[in-house]
Amino acid sequence: MSARDALARRLARRLAHRLAIGAPLAWLALFFVAPALVLLKISFSVSVLGQPPYEPRFDLSAGFAAFLESLRGLSLDSYALILQDDLYLHALLGSLRVAGLSTALALLIAYPLALAMAHAPRSWRPALILLAVAPFWTSFLIRVYAWIMILKDEGLLNRALAASGLLDAPLRLFATEGAVVIGVAYAYLPFAILPIYNALDRQDRTLVEAARDLGASRLRAFWSVAFPLSLPGVFAGALLVFIPACGEVVIPDLLGGPETWMLGRAIWNDFFANRDWPAASAAAALLLLAILAPLIAFERAQMREEESA
Repeated sequence: MSARDALARRLARRLAHRLAIGAPLAWLALFFVAPALVLLKISFSVSVLGQPPYEPRFDLSAGFAAFLESLRGLSLDSYALILQDDLYLHALLGSLRVAGLSTALALLIAYPLALAMAHAPRSWRPALILLAVAPFWTSFLIRVYAWIMILKDEGLLNRALAASGLLDAPLRLFATEGAVVIGVAYAYLPFAILPIYNALDRQDRTLVEAARDLGASRLRAFWSVAFPLSLPGVFAGALLVFIPACGEVVIPDLLGGPETWMLGRAIWNDFFANRDWPAASAAAALLLLAILAPLIAFERAQMREEESA
């Protein structure tokens, strides 16, 4: 092989390596960074009666000098309104509370299911994975409406409890925060099952066997070896449930009551009912910050841990 061919192959490998790294970054920039910048631009605008219902405070097409000049006139009224309004604070805290409870419930259900899938015969596992994602084959709205039929006062659950003699009066489950937690946990349960199953399936089973050989009981070997090794999958599943749950709109609207006020519903009302796009964009930006800040801090702590190790 000539030197020219070797150089061409090295350049081809380098190009393929850069494409492999650049394609995900370009996807992230197109579908995350660009919409986030548009959101920030609208949040610094002023609400007006018109189409669109806001007045931009800066325009990137006007040139860099005009852009720097327009930065002085940015409006922070939307952020001030949100930080001073107890309704938005209540909605933000409600979103974080419901998302946290839903994530905990989803993990409590997902971990035993993923553990059973990981220890099932290998020929069964594709069918079990298929069953885990089977709810995605039906409409999201239909699945939420099914929970309405289950949780209503005259629904299937109360009828079953009354028929068994366990209840004299129906439980008030529908139009409560508990119903929203159940609905969110059910809707995003496959997102929790699959990462945990992947972490459990990739474990080295000989480590658990070694713990058993050293005298540990089956339960002690699981908690000391298998469970710590599965924590990356648990953390990934928790993120995949918690992040979309914070901005959930449909489930709180259908299963929740007037007291179940989440930030997703507040943003929806500001966008489509009140036509206050700057306030809605500011609320969305604050929700994004509330979600990303702890994640970035945790990621940096993990990197420092790995570097010190």
